[in-house]
Amino acid sequence: MSSATTRTPYLRLDSDRVVRNIQRLRDQLAPLGVPLRPHLKTAKSVEVARLLFDGGTGPITVSTLAEAEGFAAAGCTEILYAVGITPAKLPDVVALRRSGVDLVVLLDSVIQAEAVAAVSNESGVRIPALIEINCDDHRGGVEPDSPELIAIARALSDGGEVRGVMTHAGESYFCYTEAELVKAAENERSVAVRAAESLRDKGFEAPVVSVGSTPTAHFARDLTGVTEIRAGNFVFFDLVMAGIGVCTVDDLALSVVTTVIGHRPDQGWILTDAGWMATSRDRGTARQAVDQGYGLVCAEGGEVIADLLMTDASQEHGILSLREGSSRELPELPVGTRLRILPNHACATAAQHASYQLATGETWPRITGW
Repeated sequence: MSSATTRTPYLRLDSDRVVRNIQRLRDQLAPLGVPLRPHLKTAKSVEVARLLFDGGTGPITVSTLAEAEGFAAAGCTEILYAVGITPAKLPDVVALRRSGVDLVVLLDSVIQAEAVAAVSNESGVRIPALIEINCDDHRGGVEPDSPELIAIARALSDGGEVRGVMTHAGESYFCYTEAELVKAAENERSVAVRAAESLRDKGFEAPVVSVGSTPTAHFARDLTGVTEIRAGNFVFFDLVMAGIGVCTVDDLALSVVTTVIGHRPDQGWILTDAGWMATSRDRGTARQAVDQGYGLVCAEGGEVIADLLMTDASQEHGILSLREGSSRELPELPVGTRLRILPNHACATAAQHASYQLATGETWPRITGW
């Protein structure tokens, strides 16, 4: 089925932009000498993974066991499951490791470490783990100099493997200048390296020092002591990334194609068939200097329509209207007109769909579930 006849709403992917975005990050990281372990939680696509590795496979990061299983089936054998592990998921971890996948888990507590060690001993399958380090109070993790870090490593080593440390500078998504982004990247690096050194001082090898987010990966200036960079959003980018200066709107590779289904001139509205079930409810630009509503509106060919936003949404209806304060007139967009919505958050918008539609008519499936 061609994109011209595909039922709307659907998820459109510009693969040329994906390739360009990948090359940009490669060029950024090459002089720093640190390999990329891309986070595939955004794309959840084997085809996108192949673009990242020029048709092959490589070390990847995932956020669900379903992703780990899906990418393992496609030949990926080096996988970091970068969400805190729970005991109930460890049998699945063991099964993947027995199948030949070097699956590494993440933890930040003694309780988790004891569970990993116990299952490792019971199954005869040694499970490696990274210890999550807090670098900016965005999520979980232990402090790099905390006695708890060493206690976790000791508990883990009683059957499991202390593979190293991992941190994620989630607060970098709220940095709005180059100086702030550079500072966030250096803080991420220095905190992770310090934690690894603390482990090594106590006799743990901790060979892996894993850092990364899309903002910090693009603004890192020094990666001394780091062994891998994780980033995921960069393959598509989105309006949040554009809003903090990591990319431009022209770099966005993902959009939702929708059709005009009606008008409310008394309200200044254009109605479409793409509600929040197609675009998500993510309002990530609301805290930025320029609020992009639920997304920027483009013509079907991709040209941004000035001052037209998706300003509201119900389950299957989108409302388009002019940006507050605009002096423009609402554009003439008859019923049946196809448009594209550029998303605030690529991960959230992609998660609403089972596949990507390319301009060529090719369909790329997404891995879904947990």
